[in-house]
Amino acid sequence: MSKQKEGKTNAMRILESMKIPFQHYTYECEEFVDALQVADMLGLPYEKMYKTLVTKGASRDYFVFVIPIAEELDLKKAARNVGEKSVEMIHVREINTVTGYIRGGCTAIGMKKQYVTRVDQSAAALPAMIVSGGRIGSQIELAPADLLRASHGEYADLLSGTRRDTGKTQAE
Repeated sequence: MSKQKEGKTNAMRILESMKIPFQHYTYECEEFVDALQVADMLGLPYEKMYKTLVTKGASRDYFVFVIPIAEELDLKKAARNVGEKSVEMIHVREINTVTGYIRGGCTAIGMKKQYVTRVDQSAAALPAMIVSGGRIGSQIELAPADLLRASHGEYADLLSGTRRDTGKTQAE
């Protein structure tokens, strides 16, 4: 992908228009791969990489949560944080319709609509974090405060305390 003339993603254009500095990483990939595999392909630390999850609340509104790639979203904490009775992950087939992005290329910046966005509070301690750049094969590194500004997000306690097994033997 890095050699193809694909241009900037919507997320990158938004960051540039807001004068937010970012570093762009690309990797070769034709279809969705797990974020842990992306980190391994790029040689990036898991602790810096965050995934974007989209949920639907009991109210039928959508909510975006950005959490570390090796962690699990606590749906009860997430719901409480956005004032919902409950939230559930949207189906993969709904991602493009709801966000304008595809699975593996979804980012909190520049979705079709501005959804309530929460970034796990663990990001606040980092000088920089890495999120999807808005398409498969693209990641962007930026300051957590800049992600909040670009996504109109807020920090929140979102993690379940259950970490995914990040052992190299895991096959996905």
